[in-house]
Parts: sequence; C-alpha cells; structure tokens
Amino acid sequence: MSLPVFWMDGRRLRAGDRLELDGDEGHHAAVVRRIRAGEFIELTDGAGHLARCVVVDTGKRELICEVRSRSDVPPPAPRVTVVQALPKGDRGELAVELMTEVGVDVIVPWAAGRCITQWKGERGARALRRWRSTAREAAKQSRRAWFPDVAELATTAAVAKYVEATRLALVLHEGAVRGLGELTVPVDGDVVLVVGPEGGIADDEIAQLTAAGGLAVRLGPTVLRTSTAGAVAAGVLLSRTARWG
Repeated sequence: MSLPVFWMDGRRLRAGDRLELDGDEGHHAAVVRRIRAGEFIELTDGAGHLARCVVVDTGKRELICEVRSRSDVPPPAPRVTVVQALPKGDRGELAVELMTEVGVDVIVPWAAGRCITQWKGERGARALRRWRSTAREAAKQSRRAWFPDVAELATTAAVAKYVEATRLALVLHEGAVRGLGELTVPVDGDVVLVVGPEGGIADDEIAQLTAAGGLAVRLGPTVLRTSTAGAVAAGVLLSRTARWG
C-alpha cells in the first residue's frame, strides 16, 4: 500500500532529523487522515526531494516525525508545458488536476480571444490560487516528486514567446493535417502544447503562434473538450519518452 504524501520545505528533509509537520498539512494528517504514532508517511518538497518518515508522536494539529531515508529525484526530461485556454466554470481545476496526474511540468493559463471565462482583478487572483492549490493536491495524490508550476495568466503575445523559446511547440487544432502521434519527441529540453478554448483558437492567434514556430497538429479523430485535451495530448507525448518507459 502506498504511503500518504505530505508537503514540507525540503531544507528540513534530512535523514535522521526529527521534525514537526504542522500548519494545513499537519492538520490534514492528524485530524483528517488520523495518522498515529508508529505509522509511516512520505514527505516531499515538490522539488525532487522525498523522505520516508515514521511518526513518533502526534498533537491536535501536528505530527512529530523522524526521517528514516531520503531520495533525490532528478528533474524530468523532456519538460512538458501546457498552455491552457481558460475553460468555463470549474473545468479549469479539472484540467489542472488531470494534467498534473499525467505529469505536465508547467501549466500556463491563457486568456485566448474566444475564452468565455475572464480572469480580472480579485476574481482572477482567486482563480489562480485555486489552480495552484489543485496542482499541489493532485501532485501529492499522484505521488510526484516534482510538483508542476502554475504560471501567471498569459496573453497570446506571451504564449508566442513560450513557443519561440522552446524546442518543440505544438498547437492543437482540429483542422490540422499532421497528427500528434506522427511526431518525434525530443529526449530532453522543453515541449510546449497549446490548448485552445471551447470556441477554438481564432485565426489570428493561429497565425501568430505558427509564425513564432508552433506546429499545428491534430490530437485524434474526435474533438475533445478543452479541459481534457491537454491531459490526453500530454499523455500521448509522454508515452513515447523515457519518462513513461
């Protein structure tokens, strides 16, 4: 059975150390999960460091743990970034959850021209916090050593800069001739996937992204929702790399 995973600052994850898991993570472990002395848990800092710990004592909202062993996981390669157009309602959190579970490394929310949802002011700040919280919880559930980064909201001009700077940039488009499964995936570097909104990527946006070096590709014979397309496309790519080997 897999050990429950909790987040903690990596500077404290040294073998032999005794430490206190407190705050929200400690409350979840002690109150929600009801973990008791003698049980084992795993701690991670989300930046490649994992520690197997035994619980030696418990409090009302915290656990006292002893680190029994530590492992360091190298950064994943190739690194996959998904530029995700803002979905409607709570489908944004669904998209983030699925992409995190699959293994996406960077998630960039995109204010595409045809997005119905708009992130403005405090509403946008709250939405970004939800995406980041969802990514962290999904990373713990899926036992990732490296948590995904959720970037600030990007304009189309900013997305074009992501495309220019990457080794392979793909724009999902149902009208593309080339299929995603036909491509050769690099063994290292960065891969960027751009996922449009439910209404599709506007012609001027396609032109801007392809001019920056993006390649329009079909995901498959059917059209997926924007909230699921990124996870499926990332899975197709990762299945052809050593990360899923």
